[in-house]
Amino acid sequence: QVQLVESGGGLVQAGGSLRLSCAASGNIFNINTLGWFRQAPGNQRELVATITSDGSTNYADSVKGRFTISRDNAKNTVYLQMNSLKPEDARVYYCYVDASLYGSHWRTQTYWGQGTQVTVSS
Repeated sequence: QVQLVESGGGLVQAGGSLRLSCAASGNIFNINTLGWFRQAPGNQRELVATITSDGSTNYADSVKGRFTISRDNAKNTVYLQMNSLKPEDARVYYCYVDASLYGSHWRTQTYWGQGTQVTVSS
């Protein structure tokens, strides 16, 4: 199995910055895509950003130019640098990884973090 541990959420004033981290551990053979989603109470989870194994990135229009996703393959960690935060960015942020495991390396599954709260005061 894969465990994802998120950190870096918290309270920040509008215009400020936060950096989220998500470290994956477990019986990991390979990690393909990593990413971040976010969710407000009562709403569906929405994509924030993704990064593939070759470093290609994709962002939601609402965060382009403000958020940056990156990965450290040696640490099996994905980061989300969030700048110029707005009150509407206040959500619970979830990381995910698409990974295969030793013993079943032909099969890729998606694993989710527990979520970290980001609060932005106006």
